[in-house]
Amino acid sequence: MSVVDRDARGDAVPLENVIAEAQRALSICNACRYCEGYCAVFPALERRLSFDENDVHYLANLCHNCGACLYACQYAPPHEFQLNLPRVLAEARQETYRRYAWPASLGCVFARNGIVVSIVAAMSIVIFLVFTAWRAGPTRFFEAVSDSQGSFYAMLSHGVMVSAFGSVFALAVIALIAAWAHFGTLIRASPNRTAKEGALVSAGRSAATLEYLEGGGDGCTYPTDKPSLARRNFHHLTFYGFVLCFAATVVATFDHYVLGSVAPYPFLSAPVLLGTIGGLGLLIGPAGLLSLLLRRDPDLGDRRQRGMDIGFLVTLFMTSASGLSLLAFRETRAMGVLLAIHLGLVMALFLTLPYGKFVHALYRFAALLRFHRERNTPTADVRSE
Repeated sequence: MSVVDRDARGDAVPLENVIAEAQRALSICNACRYCEGYCAVFPALERRLSFDENDVHYLANLCHNCGACLYACQYAPPHEFQLNLPRVLAEARQETYRRYAWPASLGCVFARNGIVVSIVAAMSIVIFLVFTAWRAGPTRFFEAVSDSQGSFYAMLSHGVMVSAFGSVFALAVIALIAAWAHFGTLIRASPNRTAKEGALVSAGRSAATLEYLEGGGDGCTYPTDKPSLARRNFHHLTFYGFVLCFAATVVATFDHYVLGSVAPYPFLSAPVLLGTIGGLGLLIGPAGLLSLLLRRDPDLGDRRQRGMDIGFLVTLFMTSASGLSLLAFRETRAMGVLLAIHLGLVMALFLTLPYGKFVHALYRFAALLRFHRERNTPTADVRSE
């Protein structure tokens, strides 16, 4: 029995058919070349005369799904070619996520990611509500605890939190690194070290600025055929919000273990300021992206991935909202319940991180790295610019 995927109607479609359709679409685009100014996908495909399966996975993850090419395409439906490059590359990306997951047995989670995230989040919140109430005691759980008394550490000790979340986060990082290494087989090494270093800098700049979310220059044709920079701006808020929250954790860890300064920290301290600014970014960014997603032209992507996209955005939003609420009410009677909810959401985020939408960031960066290496380092079957 062959491995199968499913189309927009839920009918079974052999995965080899997805690859074959991607190869057909890429060949048509390579012959036309009308959209070469929109993003990195078209210069990359124009360096090739044919496309093997690895090329499909590479180009699929290089695509930022801006949608400009679909609206500009003269071969899009109702033309007899029925060309829809954004959708077919989105379908190929889904297969990439499944194929390179580690451990491989958990690759199936991508097919039902929205449901899995919902179940994991609900179970995590319930478990932490029960566990926190048990550790703190029924009376203390609903008491107001001041910062001088340890605030949330009066509910759960620092050691318990570090042990639980440190181990789960470490496993998530291992799974992400393993997936990255597996997918990295697509990244052809350049014999020129300078070229490698230059590609790393260029790929980092492309990722940090989201330059390929600008379509033809006026932004994505997303959620409609009218160009807009809204998606790019909301992505920036989400990405840099996440970075600032991670930075807050790193600074707090340094303060705790190196400087001996123990949380809870004052509102104007570096960890709290970084976390607050990052948290606001993780409220506005995901909310904006979710709004665009719900209004998006369904022809721009793979309908089967809608649950995964929504699940990730909602988890980020709820994690940030619960964290900011915990900060605002950390010395009130609501603190115990808010702490348990926030910890449950963070745990759910960590558990599902390697098997959800987050992995697109790793694969897309790997594709950008290959793109910039190829620009000036031709191989036997890939031309340079």
